[in-house]
Amino acid sequence: MELVIASNNEGKIEEFRRLLSPLGYEVMSQSEAGIELFVDETAFTFEENAELKARAIFDRLGCCVLADDSGICVDSLDGDPGVYSARYGGPFLDDNGRNQILLRNMRDIPEGERGAEFVCVLHFISEFGDDIEAKGVCRGEITFEPRGVNGFGYDPIFLYEGKTFAEHTAEFKNKVSHRAKALEILLEKIKKYNEIAYGEGGFKNDHN
Repeated sequence: MELVIASNNEGKIEEFRRLLSPLGYEVMSQSEAGIELFVDETAFTFEENAELKARAIFDRLGCCVLADDSGICVDSLDGDPGVYSARYGGPFLDDNGRNQILLRNMRDIPEGERGAEFVCVLHFISEFGDDIEAKGVCRGEITFEPRGVNGFGYDPIFLYEGKTFAEHTAEFKNKVSHRAKALEILLEKIKKYNEIAYGEGGFKNDHN
């Protein structure tokens, strides 16, 4: 069964393909599905933005869809950047620029009060239009300066178990990250959904 990911990020597509293919899904990107669609993320929560992206593609294709929305929430900044993480500080900044803005806004926050969390919300829509949602959170702290080269986004300033996400290996990060936790929860929910929708054992070709 076809499942379209609301993204063209190759790394993300491969991760989803590896985890979802054993469940019987043929995972593909938006472009592979022949759709070019930009959804304006106008909502105020990760949940609403993920649903907006998933629903927009489902309305066009009518097949299974998976979308995600993620970001970093800093305690001392009242949860900012939050849903604005990808455009924090303005639309023309790169990852390093956004990191520098965040560090500058936290320059007066002392060690021990720099708590933060990465958040990922996944929104799945079945071929029948049913919604399944999962949320993953990874708690850590914000450093005083960027460290490491193995990562992107806010990874160089997110401290977890003594290292930034940009200092940890990809293998380790893929086990503990917010996206990994959300995926683990989502996979279990999809398995249970499929058992109800198709009967125990998964998809049935004669299902109408």
